[in-house]
Amino acid sequence: MDCSGFRFSRHEIERIFQRGIPPDAVEHVVGKGELIASYPDDTPIESVLLLGRHAGRPVHVLVARDARAKLCYVVTVYHPDPMLWSDNFETRRQA
Repeated sequence: MDCSGFRFSRHEIERIFQRGIPPDAVEHVVGKGELIASYPDDTPIESVLLLGRHAGRPVHVLVARDARAKLCYVVTVYHPDPMLWSDNFETRRQA
């Protein structure tokens, strides 16, 4: 995803450090990760879910991108739960 800069909320910075995922790993996933879902109806701007890896573990990054400014807003970052996601972490398991 093409981003001229990143914005993290204070809350999200705290959460990614609690989850052991440093900001540079988040930027790597945003830049090189695989698009696994798109949410064009999200407001105020659309968002996408990306899959990447950090320290050998899968990482999901939900990011919203302001297309005009090319700024990316990190909404959330987490290690996907293998009980909730398929073996490749690209799709949710059926309930």
